[in-house]
Formats: sequence, structure tokens, C-alpha cells
Amino acid sequence: MNPELLASVAVPLLKGRMITSDEGDGDMQPLWLSDTPASAELWAHLCAEHSASGLWPLLLDAEDPNDSAFRPWASGELSPERMSSPDAYDPTVLLAQWWKVYTSTDDDDDLLVPEKRLAVTAPFGQAWPSPARSQEPVTGADEMAAEYARVFADQHPRSRLGLVAAACGADALTAVGWNGPANYDNDTAKFSAVVRDWERRFGARVVAVGFSTLHLSVAAPPMTTEDALLAAAEHFAFCPDNIWQGSRPYTLAAYAERIVGLNCWDFWWD
Repeated sequence: MNPELLASVAVPLLKGRMITSDEGDGDMQPLWLSDTPASAELWAHLCAEHSASGLWPLLLDAEDPNDSAFRPWASGELSPERMSSPDAYDPTVLLAQWWKVYTSTDDDDDLLVPEKRLAVTAPFGQAWPSPARSQEPVTGADEMAAEYARVFADQHPRSRLGLVAAACGADALTAVGWNGPANYDNDTAKFSAVVRDWERRFGARVVAVGFSTLHLSVAAPPMTTEDALLAAAEHFAFCPDNIWQGSRPYTLAAYAERIVGLNCWDFWWD
């Protein structure tokens, strides 16, 4: 990140520092990180200023917020050097490819036997459904993002502020070199491509990121069970652990019921 971008920010920032990636030749600094927890109000001001500053704000949670290392952010466990570009991928193709892999019954799996694996993705089974249709926003995307930032900050009071030079929140995930889904695919640009599409279709905004978690606000969520079931299929392809290993195991249909009208989508990769 060009340090001059920070100087152009009109909102007073907390004390912080540039973070150097621990990969590559040691001269990549993809992230500015505050030294102390950040308020949702500051996040919202910076989000509103994004078009002028070119810096996308993130509320950053750590593997252990009480650890001074504040991994992976303060420790620099970031890999922007090895990420490709979201422009290289068609999100619909990606989701269909991932769906095929995660619904396959050919491989041995310690988590689910083939019969249970197919039951999880009923009524679609192994057949990839069509993408969920775009929705009319309930409120403005930025306003919904600011509202969700308040909720997240209340629930994660130790989260810090990160700033990333990126055209949108989806691209910030790649630009910062976040490795959250690495156990499934180590090129975050693919996940950014999908989130970009959700920004367009559902008014999604990237609000917060953790060690292996992603938190989006959603201004135009699916409002019917039918639409939510298609969105749930996309979520499963994007992050199967949401359903396989959530707070309780879900079927696709049960997960769909949970996200009808829900204005935030949270993802966790094992």
C-alpha cells in the first residue's frame, strides 16, 4: 500500500502501523492496522470515504484477540504475493466447480458418508442449481453495512481497524493476502470473485474478517424459501463448513430457512 493514501484520509485515524507480509521479499505492505480496538462509527466514516481515499476499511478479528501477536494481522501472516486476480474468474463457474467437488461421493470422507453427504444438499443432490436471483435492497448497502458494523463491534470489542488499498471490499480480501479459506483453496482471488458478485446481486459488503472467518452485511437478502435455498447452495459451494460444521450440522433446507431475510452472512472455514 502506498503510505500517501493514508495521508489523504480525512477522518482522524487511531494510532497504527503498516504491516509487512511475511512472505516474498519482505517489501510488501498490504495492510495498515490500528494498535487498539476500533469503533463501528470510525469504520462507517471510512467506508463512506472509500470512493475518495481508495482504502477499504475492515474490522479485523484475530485467532486470539488477547494474544499480542494478533494473528494473522499484526504477525504479517498474509500472502498478497501469491494471489491471482478476481478478474480471472467467473463466479458462477467457480461455484459450480466447488459444488461438484463437495458433493462428490467418490472420495473417502471422515466427516460424512456418501448417503449423508447427498442428504445434506437435497433437493439438489449432486446437480448444481441455477444461481440465486438478484433481490431488491431493503435499505442502502452502505447504511446496512454501517448497522452491521455496530453489531459486530459490540460482539467483538477487541477487533481492530484495517485499511487496504482496494476498489471494493471483495477485492480487499485478495489485496491484503488473507488466507482464511486456504484449507480449501489457497487463492483468495477466487473467493473475492464470488463476493464481488454478491455485492452486485445482494448488496453485500465486506465488514469484518477473522483468522478464518468472513462477515458480510447484506442489504438485499433472499426473502422467500425458494430464493434462500438457491442462495444456500451458493453458500455451501463457497464455504461447505458453514453447513457441515456449523454450530449444529445443517441440511441445505434448514440452512436456507435461517438466512431468509437475514442481513448478515457469516462464513467459517476449518
